[in-house]
Formats: sequence, structure tokens, C-alpha cells
Amino acid sequence: VAPTATREQYNLLKSYVKSRHDGGGMSEMTYRDYSAMVGGSPVQSHIFEYRDGPEEDAPLVAASITDVLRDGFSMVYTFFDAEQEARSLGHFLILDHIRHAQDLGLPHVYLGYWVKGSPKMDYKRRYKPLEVLEGDRWRLLRDDE
Repeated sequence: VAPTATREQYNLLKSYVKSRHDGGGMSEMTYRDYSAMVGGSPVQSHIFEYRDGPEEDAPLVAASITDVLRDGFSMVYTFFDAEQEARSLGHFLILDHIRHAQDLGLPHVYLGYWVKGSPKMDYKRRYKPLEVLEGDRWRLLRDDE
């Protein structure tokens, strides 16, 4: 989907942020802020939308704002219906991006910032091989780090 913000996406984002990151910096995001985030990338971006059924008007259950780079996808921000926790939608989003990257012959999927010791970011350690950028060099992250 072209990088165009919709109210449906914004409403899902607000629900996700309230459920997962209430009181954080994104809690006060307005629709205008969201529109700027979606359309403000200097690189080619897409919004991957995931609906609960094949119909165009099926409920939106997840989305990812994704930058398309020459060597892969950079998952800028993902959000989903947090009430559907049993479906592991966040995990599915990552696996689907990996599949799309492979289909296009792209070698990387960037999961974004990782802060060591942050429980909310620790899910990224489940995906292997995992590389971290230190300075201007990428290196494999060991399991004991």
C-alpha cells in the first residue's frame, strides 16, 4: 500500500499504543503527527496492511510502516490489534517481511533500534542471525550478550 495515512490505521495505532506503551512518547500522537510519520521518509516507504479476511473492507488487524532499501526492508514501526495476542501478530509481521525480502532477493530485514536490557525490545533477539551496528560496523550479536 502506498505510504498514505488513513484513519483506520491511526485508530489501530492509538489502540496499540494505549495497550502496549501507554504514557510513552507516542501516546499523544495526533492524526496529523501520524500522517507526517507515514509520509515523511526520505526513502521509498510502504505500509504493509494485514486484514482479517480477503475482502478489502475486512477489519485491519496489523500494519507496518516499512522503508524499502536497496538491500532490504527497514521496519520503521509496526502495530497490531493487541486484543488478538494469541495470534502472535507481531511475530507474524516480522516473518512476513522476511518472506517478502527473500521473494525479492533482498538480503536483510532491519528490525530497528535495539536497546540492551529493554524488555519491550528484547523480542528482536529471537531472530537469528542478528547483527548490531556499532559505530559504522555491523557484527553478529552473540547469544550471551
